[in-house]
Amino acid sequence: MSSPSNRSKKFLDGGGNIDTDALFHAYEEQGSADEEGLIEATFNIRKNLNRRLDSYLATRIPFLSRTSIKRLIEDESVTVNGKVPKGSTKVHQGDVVCVTLPPPPSSEIPAEDIPLKILFEDKDIIVLNKDDDIIIHPARSHKSGTIINALAWHFQHVSDGALSSVGEEFARPGVVHRLDRHTTGVMLAAKTDTAHWRLGKQFEKRQTRKRYLAVVHGEIEPLTDVIDIPLGKHPTKRDSYAVRWDETGKPSVTVFHVREIYDGYTLVELDLKTGRTHQIRLHLQHLGYPIVGDDIYGGKHLKVSDIIPRGHESELDRTSFVIQRQALHAGYLAFTHPISDEPAEFTAPLHGDMANLVKMLRKHRFKKAPKLQNTIIDLEYAVNYDS
Repeated sequence: MSSPSNRSKKFLDGGGNIDTDALFHAYEEQGSADEEGLIEATFNIRKNLNRRLDSYLATRIPFLSRTSIKRLIEDESVTVNGKVPKGSTKVHQGDVVCVTLPPPPSSEIPAEDIPLKILFEDKDIIVLNKDDDIIIHPARSHKSGTIINALAWHFQHVSDGALSSVGEEFARPGVVHRLDRHTTGVMLAAKTDTAHWRLGKQFEKRQTRKRYLAVVHGEIEPLTDVIDIPLGKHPTKRDSYAVRWDETGKPSVTVFHVREIYDGYTLVELDLKTGRTHQIRLHLQHLGYPIVGDDIYGGKHLKVSDIIPRGHESELDRTSFVIQRQALHAGYLAFTHPISDEPAEFTAPLHGDMANLVKMLRKHRFKKAPKLQNTIIDLEYAVNYDS
């Protein structure tokens, strides 16, 4: 068996294995006055695991996200038997895996005074009703103007505490789950590391309950059904996704329940059984019922003239838009509080444009509101909260 490098020896426990807590502490302390150079960790594979490298490292370096580990491999900061591997490389008995950990990036995120709709907050978590046209965390082309920037200001000037440190390596502290830029609704962030890890496990094990509301083109039939269609990266369009029946497709399951039917449109409640990127949008498009306003996946921005039939009186300008983004809203989230173990559930009211859309459809195109079992969202609260 290969010996660990000198830099790795201090991370070994009594059995010769890497001590994850010691490694994490050294990782956090990089750059301090008494710590020089980069952290190296050497893993000697003692069993024939027949496992992917990226999957193996995710269990051995649990304080880094899978995305972080992927980037380490792509940046050639990982070797297997002295050679640069791929994430898909299988590790076997006798292999020596060396990982060089870069210093953690600065955790300072510019605080910005951006309004937040706060549904709940305590010392461990904060629950928001996310607005339209704002992303969750800084990314390649958006270094500011995010939910994380807004939360940084909130904790400095309104509340107290801070976001958890989990995810700081990609400027995503506290981010337990995400919503698309133009999807509104309930989202959860963690203020402590313990809360973050426990909530993350709930999402990973699908112990949370999430419900969405969407207005779609067309009148959905049947009234309730399961959509079980694999999804994956679009083969040619960057940052887009598609139905994939090949090996790249990942299992994706959505259950829908029709809540209200209008002439030419449907209000539907959706229960996510998996959490693939753009899952609801793609599944509904595949069925032939694209989400209103979702111009990436077949939807159309609606004007007043698309809803109010010609000849009907209205004070509204028929050429003005009712909604210019996807009519998709995360309406409900239930989970177990990570510290108290008490059940927690939150309903987020619809935002102005989508609430107005539903009200106009009710007034001018309403057909029926089926009474179905297994629906959760209180529509009257969600639609008329600000009325």
